[in-house]
Amino acid sequence: MSIPKDQIKSYFLNLQELIVSRMETLDGKPFRRDAWDRPEGGGGISRLVEEGNILERAGVNFSHVMGDKLPPSATAHRPELAGRRWEAMGVSLVFHPRNPFIPTVHMNVRCFVAEKDGEAPVWWFGGGMDLTPYYGFEEDAAHFHATCRKALDPFGADWHPRFKKWCDEYFFLKHRNEPRGIGGIFFDDLNSADFDTCFNLTQSVGDHFLPAYAPIFERRKHIPYGERERDFQAYRRGRYVEFNLVFDRGTLFGLQSGGRTESILMSMPPVVKWRYDWKPEAGTPEAKLYSDFLIAKDWV
Repeated sequence: MSIPKDQIKSYFLNLQELIVSRMETLDGKPFRRDAWDRPEGGGGISRLVEEGNILERAGVNFSHVMGDKLPPSATAHRPELAGRRWEAMGVSLVFHPRNPFIPTVHMNVRCFVAEKDGEAPVWWFGGGMDLTPYYGFEEDAAHFHATCRKALDPFGADWHPRFKKWCDEYFFLKHRNEPRGIGGIFFDDLNSADFDTCFNLTQSVGDHFLPAYAPIFERRKHIPYGERERDFQAYRRGRYVEFNLVFDRGTLFGLQSGGRTESILMSMPPVVKWRYDWKPEAGTPEAKLYSDFLIAKDWV
């Protein structure tokens, strides 16, 4: 079969532009545009804002990279890919709002193709979205998860429970024995259905990001906060950094495949704190995050 790479690339570029346009409207500050090339092949477009009106740091990356030899992070799981030409493209975003009552959010949709003369191409899709609140609201969690389910329901009732469980297991800090946030959906190596179904499912996930996140962003952006809330936010952001640098497959693949470091690490929060063996005081809103939200739970 022939992979419609131009069609996939066009969707990803349009998705990036749609999300950036909406978030520029919500924040009120334009995103910078930074196009870059990768010496080994391909490149991308980084769209980011720092010190926005509401977004302290936010980035929406498009990348389309390629090469003749895969990095160890890829061939370790799929040794049959060794010796194949490869292409990877997708959109990845992370938003770190300044207001601690607005959660951090991550979304990613991507496609991978590996080809070899005389053999059928190997392809798959991956992606998902997950929410990382600092102060939890049940209605926000329910809305986010319900929208994730809505993205997957047209493809069958079994997809959402499977991808939700995968997200809960993936975004988990094993060395802390705690989840990064309240989850969402996550999938990788998706090629179990036909190509069109997998591509359409991936598009549906991308298309449901703004409906999942924008209402939460607008609902919480005017809540007043002070030094206490910012301090706790900075502490919890440390967990985000730990996960991205230790466990995240996308970060590891990007760095090992010679991707652009600034764009790969754009997901890092701008202000972070670590403390030695700190725990929140019982009965506080900070303690409620641990007891009521950083737990495996069916929100819808």
